[in-house]
Amino acid sequence: MQTIKGPGVYLAQFAADDAPYNSLHSLAKWASAKGFKGVQIPTWDTRLIDMKQAAESQSYCDDLQGTLANEGLELIELASHITGQLVAVHPAHDQIMDSFAPVEVRGNPSARRAWAEEQLRFAARASKRMGITTHTTFTGSLAWPYLYPYPQWPEGLIDEAFTELASRWKPILDDFDDHGLDACFEIHPVEDTHDGHSWEMFLDKLNGHSRANIMFDPSHFVLQALDYLAFIDHYHDRIKAFHVKDAEFRPDGKSGAYGGFQSWDKRAGRFRSPGDGQVDFGAIFTKLSTYGYEGWAMLEWECFIKNPEDGAREGAKFIEDHIIRVSDRAFDDFVKSGADRSANRAMLGLEN
Repeated sequence: MQTIKGPGVYLAQFAADDAPYNSLHSLAKWASAKGFKGVQIPTWDTRLIDMKQAAESQSYCDDLQGTLANEGLELIELASHITGQLVAVHPAHDQIMDSFAPVEVRGNPSARRAWAEEQLRFAARASKRMGITTHTTFTGSLAWPYLYPYPQWPEGLIDEAFTELASRWKPILDDFDDHGLDACFEIHPVEDTHDGHSWEMFLDKLNGHSRANIMFDPSHFVLQALDYLAFIDHYHDRIKAFHVKDAEFRPDGKSGAYGGFQSWDKRAGRFRSPGDGQVDFGAIFTKLSTYGYEGWAMLEWECFIKNPEDGAREGAKFIEDHIIRVSDRAFDDFVKSGADRSANRAMLGLEN
């Protein structure tokens, strides 16, 4: 068993153009004051990090970690959800995905993909410089527009999508391996890897690559009516990162899992601040601790109604209160007798 580290916070949802959210220095002070002990930095946010510099300069990395250490914070990992998404984009999503990329590669899918892959390689090098061994990202998606099989899928369509997805990620994962880094893919709708079956298809195409792992976020399972506790039982050996994000799913006569193209406040499935939704975090922390999860519990704050300042303050305490400091001995050791094989055999009525 293992005591989970935390609380940590993913800075993506809090970074903004106004102080104190517009620089790593000021966000570090903010996070520390809220009660967090570590941060996860989004690689695409140039207000917080320059990935090329981080990949090439040890002094830059030392300064970045020093900025955090001055506030009593640890750098948990880098996260590249947006750049990972751009590794595999279906043409139907080209225009909207262009907004994630620099101006100079927009309108050019091959150049956009090359930029994203370069950013991931920067992340591998930067992570090694900073002594980080996990990295969170998305796989991207080629098959998602065909999620619901009507019209019926042409034979081989889904297999071809996952073959191509794996072929794009294999060299990136090999590069991660060279730098001692695990890629933790968030299992997330709109990514082709959105549940257990799709994760297994991806992993199979990668021949079980040791660096292909999971970032566990139960909120996305609630919205799919998927058993997130059983998911841990199936895949605990691959879970290397953990976002604490809550959700609720309250279908009615007008809305279900697909949401009816409604705004978040009108959907059946909605993200909530930790403790305000339906996720059983007590059971999650118990399972992860029991299975020996060695990573952090990180707040990813998304809520359709609550103020983010309150969400952050409450989220840090919520995680702190849920971390189980595991025991170094069994609770009933006080009645335990010593090992004596002869006595055991006698108790069983067996001859010595």
